[in-house]
Amino acid sequence: MAGNTFGHLLRLTTFGESHGSMIGGVLDGFPSGLTIDLEALQLEMERRRPGKGDYASPRNESDIPEFVSGLFEGKTTGAPLTFIIPNKQHRSVDYDSVKNLYRPSHAAYSWEAKYGHYDYRGGGRASARETAVRVAAGALCKQLLLLNNVSVVGYTACIGKVKANVDLLTIDKSDVLRSELYCPDPIAEKMMLQELRAVKEAGDSAGGIVETVIRGLPAGLGEPVFDKLQADLAKAMLSINAAKGFSYGEGFGAAQLYGSQHNDPFEYTGSKVKPLSNHAGGILGGISTGEPLWFSVAFKPVSSIKSTQKTVDKQGNPVNLTIEGRHDVTIVPRAVAVVEAMAALVIADHMLLSGKINHRLD
Repeated sequence: MAGNTFGHLLRLTTFGESHGSMIGGVLDGFPSGLTIDLEALQLEMERRRPGKGDYASPRNESDIPEFVSGLFEGKTTGAPLTFIIPNKQHRSVDYDSVKNLYRPSHAAYSWEAKYGHYDYRGGGRASARETAVRVAAGALCKQLLLLNNVSVVGYTACIGKVKANVDLLTIDKSDVLRSELYCPDPIAEKMMLQELRAVKEAGDSAGGIVETVIRGLPAGLGEPVFDKLQADLAKAMLSINAAKGFSYGEGFGAAQLYGSQHNDPFEYTGSKVKPLSNHAGGILGGISTGEPLWFSVAFKPVSSIKSTQKTVDKQGNPVNLTIEGRHDVTIVPRAVAVVEAMAALVIADHMLLSGKINHRLD
């Protein structure tokens, strides 16, 4: 199986399955000399961790990464940062009843078509459990970016039909963290919670949108052809489980604007040239402009629902399927941490590639 490594100079390889003994990762290319704040890292893990809230899976993993290389006396050594995250709360018996069925919108059918064999317990390698590794690696990258005055702030912009009213460019991280759903609009959050209660009662699930802004970026990140900055961000986001769409700047909305509406005029401020507006989302020609970079990621509804669904077993016999077990009503709030982590990995990688990063980490 290929495709388990992401990045150019800064490379993350993940391993493990949802119901195996552990998951883990190797982050290679990370600079030496950075003192790691393990408490801050754990706070990032807590945001993705299951077992919190009525809308989240009750699988209650502690999700504490155990570093086995790359750290010495609290600092990175430049060696590969290798860590494991034990799986202690898996309950494989929940999947015995579906091991010979094709669950609607799950990866088992396509996985079996490619490999001829798959781990049906919680989705195995295709499970969103793997994203805990990304959050741990992304938390390390965030600490590197923070030293370079770059911040990554994501939030829940939409759940189901409820949309938040947020000024993306002035959003404050503290407002996001105060929210149970990581939505900084308290009115929208209240409506989202009502929506989730109704969806859960109906035995259904809901999708939504995570929006993110990256501030403090230097101009000049990205390459102009196949390694455009937005192309790497798109690959990063669409590699997340349940992600169905990516857009940056005005995105699909740009298709309904005229050039006179979408163009960003330039001005000279007395010290530098900068655009008056930012419809481009902080990227021109695949390269960062130094303006805030903003993008959206759409997530589908969770595939495992309690409502009865029609499917077939491996012999083609029709089955009325009712899924039991521990599943999210929506993954959107938990996905905020994953989106931020993947963004941090991409930005840190491109900053290292361009040399636009502070290496005097100690």
